[in-house]
Order: sequence, then structure tokens, then C-alpha cells
Amino acid sequence: MKNKIDAGISKAVETVGLSGYDVESSTNELPLRALYFPLGFPLEIHTNSPAVLAAADQSWGLFQPEFSYPPLTLRLGVTADVSDSPNELPVPVCRFQGNLLSNIADAHNFVISDLNAGFSFGWITQRTSNSTIYLRYHLLEAAALSMVSGLRVIALHAACVAPGGHGMLLCGDSGAGKSTLAFAGARAGWTYVSDDATYLPFDRKDRMVVGNCHQVRLRDSSVKFFPELEGRPITPRAAGKPSIEIPTAELPTLITAVSTTIKSIIFLNRHEVKAPGLFPLHKEKALSWFNQAPLKNPAYYSAQESAIHCLASSEIFELRYSNLQWAVDRLQTLAIAGY
Repeated sequence: MKNKIDAGISKAVETVGLSGYDVESSTNELPLRALYFPLGFPLEIHTNSPAVLAAADQSWGLFQPEFSYPPLTLRLGVTADVSDSPNELPVPVCRFQGNLLSNIADAHNFVISDLNAGFSFGWITQRTSNSTIYLRYHLLEAAALSMVSGLRVIALHAACVAPGGHGMLLCGDSGAGKSTLAFAGARAGWTYVSDDATYLPFDRKDRMVVGNCHQVRLRDSSVKFFPELEGRPITPRAAGKPSIEIPTAELPTLITAVSTTIKSIIFLNRHEVKAPGLFPLHKEKALSWFNQAPLKNPAYYSAQESAIHCLASSEIFELRYSNLQWAVDRLQTLAIAGY
């Protein structure tokens, strides 16, 4: 088994160009192991650092097993700081090469994932292991969700809610208001599934989706809509999008669910509104949108296409609005009355 790991890591190191990387040290024993279930899918983490497991527990400790698959594997070791370690690491550079995906901050802090094998490995310094938010968002979650998205699901850039059990995907470009509308609906009693990332298992035919219902991430500008968020800490994120991250366990009135069945797909439009309304859209709009999924795996292309077409058999609408409460009320009517 060790020879296979050595060979796989050597190929990955050569492919992504980590010159001078010590392959022998990468396969040393990582004695700590734990099983997690991001989005309900099993993931086994091997490490030599309790800090890595503590960070993983923050990300996935509340998830329960939902799907019967062999565990994906993430091997992440921690080494001593080096003399030239920066105080603040840059956002890792993400690159694809065939079935390999790399997230590399520098030569001492990186994760490389084989999206066909469901195997990731990487190394980080002690300082990085102590930066829990950075470790979770840029390395742990990036590696795990990339493997899940390559082998188990299609990642959709959409929020998900279920008013009255009526599953809805809220779609739109970054800044369209998906997370804000989802949270506003959740405050009004809708079941909350996810904020801006929802996942479609491609081995099912029932339009069931899953999401991270255990947290809400909102832009810091959302305070103007939700005054109760005033004073909450801002979490740094990629691409210059700071956010307020709220564990839904801190919001006991929220109803949450890890999954729902989609009945309606709603494309949000807050910018070209002469008169608010809910307007039917053609199926091709949804197909074009969902086919932008970044990790479509050629090995499962047929199954992924079938799942997307099944999802697009839902009712599809454009919601034009400028008032948040009006939008909540209009989607509530759709859920109850069907129009």
C-alpha cells in the first residue's frame, strides 16, 4: 500500500511542479485518524496533529452519515515552521491537471487531490495548523468538497430553502442575493438547507439535493437587512469576500434540514426591475446555468448529465424584486398556492 501511495504522490508532485518536495517525508506515518461525514459522505482524515482534527470537527462534526460509499481519504501532515514562513499566508492557487487538483499557498502549505481516486494529501506548517479559519476554508474544506464534487455530487452555485416543504433552489451570479433571501426566508419559518452552495447527488433520480445547513455565511453588508448580526465577527474568505459566519445552532428558531427535494428553481434578478414579479423561464436557462459546474468528472459525465436534466424538470422562474420582504412573501405564495 505504501508503494502505491509513494507512486501516486510522486506523480502528483511532478505534475503540479512542487520542486524539491520530500516524497519520503510525505508518506511517514500519520497516527491520528478520524471519520467525518461532510454533506453526509464518509471522509477519513489521517494526520499527526490534533489541531487538524479540531478544525475538521468545526467543519463537519455535526454531519451524520447519509450515504453508503467507501470513505474518501485526506492525509494532512503538520511540520515545524520554517524560518521564512510568512506571518500571513496568501490564498492558495488552485489548478487542475487531468484528474488532479492542487491548492498551493507555498512549498510548505498545500493539498493535492486525485479526484478519480478520492484521495488527497498535503502538508502544512504549525503556524497554519493554528490558523483554524484559514485551514478549514482554504485547505480542509477545499480538498474534501472537491473530492465529493468529483465523485459523488454536482456542485451548484445556488442557495436552497424549503418553505412548507416545497424545495427551492435560489440561483444567480455572485451578489445576486441568494444567501440574503435564503436567510430572510429561514427567519420567516422556511426550512433552511444551504446558503450559496448546494449539491446534487448524481446517482439519484428524485431531484434530491444536500447542503450545509449547519452554518449561514452572509456578506458583511447583510447587517442592513438583519440588525441582529451587528457586532458579529467578520470571517475572511477567498476572492475578497469577507463574510459573517453563523452556526445555525446559535439560531434555535431556525428550522434546518441537510436535504430536500427540489420542486422550483428560482433565478434572482434584483438589478433590472421595472415591476416586481415571478415569471416562468425555459428549461434551457437552468440547463445552461447548471452546466457551469466546475468539477464535472468525465468518468461520470453521463450520470451527471442525467441528474442535471432531471433537476431541470422542476418548475423554473425568474424572480424580479427590489424589496426583500416582498420576495419572501411571493415565494411563500408559490410554495402554498403553486403559482
